[in-house]
Amino acid sequence: MDDRRDEVDPAESFALERQQARELLDSDGVRAFHVGVVRDGEVETTFAQRAENSREESLQALSLLAAHVQLVATEAGVDPSIVAGDAATLAGQVEEIPASVDAVEERPDEDP
Repeated sequence: MDDRRDEVDPAESFALERQQARELLDSDGVRAFHVGVVRDGEVETTFAQRAENSREESLQALSLLAAHVQLVATEAGVDPSIVAGDAATLAGQVEEIPASVDAVEERPDEDP
């Protein structure tokens, strides 16, 4: 059996995923989107949506978040609840979301 099928050129894979993202955004039917990029060590994001009411707005935002958590969990091979918990902890500890592991400061365990 040929094991080379598992060998993927990271640059080619990135280019394909980036093209897919552009195609997703280039549709008149888009109702909501959240885009995040890491550039020069900084995280930049944007979010927009069109909705009929606040309930639909909330559902769209949560659906995008849930899809992102599920994607990250799948890539990491862990349960989505682990990713969600880690993301919530990180968001609560920093003013700016770090773009690399080196930017995350170790915090000593704090007793409640």
